[in-house]
Amino acid sequence: MPALHDELTPKEVVVELNKYIVGQEEAKKIVAVALRSRFRRRSLEGKIKEEIIPKNIIMIGPTGVGKTEIARRLARLVNSPFVKVEATKFTEVGYVGRDVDSIIRDLVESSVRIVKEERMKASEPKAVELAEEKLLDLLVPLPVKEKKTPNPLDFLFQYTRGGTGSAQPAVEEDNYPSELELKKRQRREMGEKLKAGELEDVLVEVELDDRLPPMLDIFSGMGMEEVGVNVQELFGNLMQRKKKKKKIPVRQARRILQQEEGEKLIDMDDVINEAVTRAEQSGIVFIDEIDKITGGKAGVGPDISREGVQRDILPIVEGSTVMTKYGPVKTNYMLFIAAGAFHVASPSDLIPELQGRFPVRVELQGLSREDFRRILTEPENALTRQYTALLGTEGVVLEFCEDGVDEIADTACYLNEEMENIGARRLHTIMEKLLEDVSFNAPELIGEKILINRQYVKNKIKDIVKNKDLSRYIL
Repeated sequence: MPALHDELTPKEVVVELNKYIVGQEEAKKIVAVALRSRFRRRSLEGKIKEEIIPKNIIMIGPTGVGKTEIARRLARLVNSPFVKVEATKFTEVGYVGRDVDSIIRDLVESSVRIVKEERMKASEPKAVELAEEKLLDLLVPLPVKEKKTPNPLDFLFQYTRGGTGSAQPAVEEDNYPSELELKKRQRREMGEKLKAGELEDVLVEVELDDRLPPMLDIFSGMGMEEVGVNVQELFGNLMQRKKKKKKIPVRQARRILQQEEGEKLIDMDDVINEAVTRAEQSGIVFIDEIDKITGGKAGVGPDISREGVQRDILPIVEGSTVMTKYGPVKTNYMLFIAAGAFHVASPSDLIPELQGRFPVRVELQGLSREDFRRILTEPENALTRQYTALLGTEGVVLEFCEDGVDEIADTACYLNEEMENIGARRLHTIMEKLLEDVSFNAPELIGEKILINRQYVKNKIKDIVKNKDLSRYIL
């Protein structure tokens, strides 16, 4: 059984990546070593630990060969905070565009979400228990005592307050013990029915948070997150959150109450502290299309800011402190993976300072016909499995024959050679066109078995493939 998180050995990492990504053995080996180096660094003590920084990676290769998927699967494998950004969305300071510091803010948000989900999952048994108790309170509320001789001042106080608002039935003090015993017995009976799932459609009245006023949405769209301003926190003290009562089925109420109780059980300050630490020590930033910001000939227009973007990214990659709404976050030990096709430019066209911060470079290979065939059948998330599962929900049985898979791979390879090479993404366009009629008519095909063989594939797309002008638009 493989080790947990980044304690995986490099070979184990490659085995896990092989479940989803075909080929690219060199790139898998590189990222596996980078992951293991983190484990080695964490095992060190003293000053030497502070001196060791991640060896950032540049992946070079055409689109659709697995660059992004390798980075995403790597982060998911070790449950590390991960953010993917496109270099072209950022501009030099002074131009209209996103601030590069927002990369780190997005990463920290991802880290907070991961840690919170982990804590919520750990406290789930207790949250389920508390949610069940809340549901019983709604279904069978316990009685409250009522004084025999109420004080007039108490009545006046309740009148000025607008009433107690309590949903519990009030009973006289003498009758309280017997009424309480009755209610407890009813609650036990109701609790058994609740656990048996017999009350899922019963309506209960739950108090829910009302949505924030639309005014706050106006401010949240003004880019205030770029400076770490949380709009909800900003206005939270100025206006109280409204509550509204709503009748909903028990199954829906259980989810809402479980979420509320789970959030009460976790310490958000502790979550934030761990999330910031995890982002700093284990965060992975994937910068795509880095070749698009390489400096070309000097001129006017958007190109003028390309080198400026590189210089803005440089401090984050080499190690700096970014202010977020969760406090300062250091980028010194984050792993940066850059990727680009580099059709026109080359990594040497990046500014020297940035080149030096990406010492590891790996070239990914273009996909062959055999690679396409393997992509269609081998990975756990293979396209043939996805479409079979999707149409299976409608009662349609899809069966992909060997010669049918071969024909799809041949077509994808041919189209990539004749037109723009978009790698494995070509398979998506072919599969959608191939199964267009089956997907449309699926509700009327319940129980039928559809064979996807060579003849079926040719009949569906041969005319489009022959007509180059048409295939450019459709495939």
